[in-house]
Amino acid sequence: MKYPDIKLPDSLAGFEHIRRCWNNTHQVVIAKILPGEFYVTRGDEVIHTVLGSCVSACIRDSMTGIGGMNHFMLPVTSQERLDNGSPSIVGEATRYGNFAMEHLINTILQHGGKRRNLEVKVFGGGKIIPAVTDIGVKNTDFVLDYIYTEGFKVSGQDLGDVYPRKVLYFPSSGKVRVKKLANINGDTIVSRELRYREEIENSSIEGEIELF
Repeated sequence: MKYPDIKLPDSLAGFEHIRRCWNNTHQVVIAKILPGEFYVTRGDEVIHTVLGSCVSACIRDSMTGIGGMNHFMLPVTSQERLDNGSPSIVGEATRYGNFAMEHLINTILQHGGKRRNLEVKVFGGGKIIPAVTDIGVKNTDFVLDYIYTEGFKVSGQDLGDVYPRKVLYFPSSGKVRVKKLANINGDTIVSRELRYREEIENSSIEGEIELF
């Protein structure tokens, strides 16, 4: 059911492409992100995604409520692609993960968030792609290591297992609702993540981002 009489508030600049709609159940605007996307809000909005092997970091300034969520997967390294025992390109996969995390954090800081106030929760990393059995573990290991290295603490998490997850994040309060989905619902998620994986392995990350 649509609610044509409800005018959505403007999103922050740069997020006009993100799909947003009014949710009558929660009486709130929901922003829905796909693999490779992230969204930041300083309003009373909910951010929604569905995770398989991918991971999402939900980060907010606990004092002001500005926060956001990303949705990413690490590409395999050159060594993993070739599987010939030769050294991989140093930092290839890690650099991609850093890009995904820093993009989210920097945007929160640019809109008034303070690094010292950041609250971090992480989700996903399920083993749902049989042909790529370790990708969920790889994503999980990366995001936890990144958080530790940057000096943050994980205040909430739901990682691993064999289920896809639907995640609803409420940045204004920090609340997260997670629903594990039955395997029968996973085919679309697997297909989407395989397409996403192919895209990121055939593209390159350009430029450098510094965390400030």
